[in-house]
Amino acid sequence: MKQPAESGHVGSGRASYTEGSSVGPPDPKQRFEEIYTACYADILAYLRRRTTSPDDAADALAETFTVAWRRAADIPGGASARLWLYGVARNVLANGRRAESRRGELVERLGAQLAVWEETAGPAGDDLDAVRAAFGRLSADDREMLALVSWEGLGSEEIAAVLGCSRGAVRLRLHRARKRLARELHDAGLDVARYGS
Repeated sequence: MKQPAESGHVGSGRASYTEGSSVGPPDPKQRFEEIYTACYADILAYLRRRTTSPDDAADALAETFTVAWRRAADIPGGASARLWLYGVARNVLANGRRAESRRGELVERLGAQLAVWEETAGPAGDDLDAVRAAFGRLSADDREMLALVSWEGLGSEEIAAVLGCSRGAVRLRLHRARKRLARELHDAGLDVARYGS
């Protein structure tokens, strides 16, 4: 592998990517390796200054070079490669911040929903362990069917697509799963009407 040329940065000691002088188009893998070698330290330093932990910087670096690998044909030649990678790294960080914000909002919403649920549950909150135990005694197929309806909010057509079966089969399996859950709740001494049947 050809060694990258030294950068024009005075005292930086950084390598800089320069287009190869060989005749014909460069090997894409070799070109990517050269860009990676030349730009790795600068991109990592950029990310470290903008993240709160070395692990976050390493994750962002991996994502940056994953994007670069997928879009290798878009990477400009020469010194512009580093600038292009800075742009990719900047977008990776922005995407990470948006995802973290969405996760935070989701946690807040779920926390608020749980608080309301616990307030309105009253004495039924004491039955939560019994309901969980009843649900846990169902077969994995029954639990999955009930979870797809109750937790994921899917309809019979959507469940049929997920499970790879007909809507009629979904309706029958769902009816049977609900009956078995009602039986488990009744056997546990719980008011079945409170939990749906």
